[in-house]
Amino acid sequence: MPQGISLHIGLNSVDPLHYEGWSGPLAACEADAQDMLTLARGRGFESQVLETAAGTRKAVIAGIETAAAQLKAGDIFFLTYSGHGGQVPDRDGDEPEDMADETWCLFDGQVLDDELHALYLTFKPGVRVLVLSDSCHSGTVTRVALSSPAGPTERAALDALGVHGEVRFRAMPQDVAIRTYRAHAPFYDRLQPRKTRKKGRKSPRSSLKATVRLVSGCQDNQLSADGTFNGLFTGTLLRVWNAGKFKGDYAALHRRILQRMPPTQSPNHFVIGAANPKFDAQAPFSI
Repeated sequence: MPQGISLHIGLNSVDPLHYEGWSGPLAACEADAQDMLTLARGRGFESQVLETAAGTRKAVIAGIETAAAQLKAGDIFFLTYSGHGGQVPDRDGDEPEDMADETWCLFDGQVLDDELHALYLTFKPGVRVLVLSDSCHSGTVTRVALSSPAGPTERAALDALGVHGEVRFRAMPQDVAIRTYRAHAPFYDRLQPRKTRKKGRKSPRSSLKATVRLVSGCQDNQLSADGTFNGLFTGTLLRVWNAGKFKGDYAALHRRILQRMPPTQSPNHFVIGAANPKFDAQAPFSI
């Protein structure tokens, strides 16, 4: 029988000692992690949750490495993250459009998208990897943009989830990102590959032997809204999923979520790595 392992990460704050005095308070990320843990266990996954102070770089990386070591062809790893998204300067030349590497803001430091891709490379052929990320990845974030009254369409979507008043977004402020990077530049630079990809050489993404499916809370140039009980993306996903009553595949799930989301926050859905038609066609969260 196939095996399913899941890891759910939710940070309502980060350690200001690493983030140059910024604690990044949020309200609903731990709730997101707990709700995704409940969903995963209900589908038969062997599951673990890491909340706030437990959501360290070491713990998250170890959790992914453990899953990669245990899972074999036909198995599935389900990874969710709710928290702030950040950026550091791209030093290896693999992000020509915005010249920045996107990050997850873990409690004691950021984990880079380069690191996550390297971890996905360690999964065996035939393994399915499902990643849900309810965070922001925007290069145009300012301190003012992180909290706002929201527009009417976004307001209606949030009101449907019981979120009223001012909206907080899940993105590290740009001034904090700059200060944090400058204070820890040697550390973050070492996390990136030392050489740019040579012409004609395969991208690391094309070298993936597993199949990695990502559904993210917004596009790279948008912001993901926090909420009272869930993030806007996670709360909408749970409403569409409807305790397992949803019928359809991952593409249909994504379309239904999009229909309920405001145009200012459009969840992304893409697949990298080996083709896996069975993964494409199966009911979401299936082992």
